Amino acid sequence: MSLLHDLLEFNQQFVENKEYEKYTTTKSPDKKMVLVSCMDTRLTELSTKALGLKNGDIKHIQNAGAMISHPYGSTMRSILVAAYMLGADEVVIMGHHDCGFGALQPEPVMEEMEKRGIEPNVFETLKHSGIDIKEWLKGFDSVEESVKGNVEKVRSHPLMVPDIPVHGLVINPDNGKVDLITDGYENK
Repeated sequence: MSLLHDLLEFNQQFVENKEYEKYTTTKSPDKKMVLVSCMDTRLTELSTKALGLKNGDIKHIQNAGAMISHPYGSTMRSILVAAYMLGADEVVIMGHHDCGFGALQPEPVMEEMEKRGIEPNVFETLKHSGIDIKEWLKGFDSVEESVKGNVEKVRSHPLMVPDIPVHGLVINPDNGKVDLITDGYENK
């Protein structure tokens, strides 16, 4: 049986046994916060549990490196929707130590893309369209500096609510210890 079918079989039992009832909450976050964290599997539950958060407390956005890669991309749009439409009045950007995206070099990714069927001329076409794939796939040198930069991108966004604090944290995926990088209350 395929993974998809295993998941759907589990889901059928989940619904029949009303397991969903313990996760029932509203659309708006109880703690009025949006958290941007990395998609690293070690953080799926750890990033919220280490902060004492439960289902329904926050809006949680996960992507590679907890990055705001474009000021008008989907991550920033989600932050703005959470702030304006869903009651979030604080933002936390949480990077983590030992981040695979931080060490990411574009060349191996591009080589893997080619092995899996992407024609090399696509990279040139994208470059002529203003997209430098090597820059787009490049990681970062310091998780702390990355978090600071992403906090600043959110804080200074022309559409961001001016008085919302934007905090920066770094979590250790081995033990859940969280370090404060940017205290958004100090930048208001």
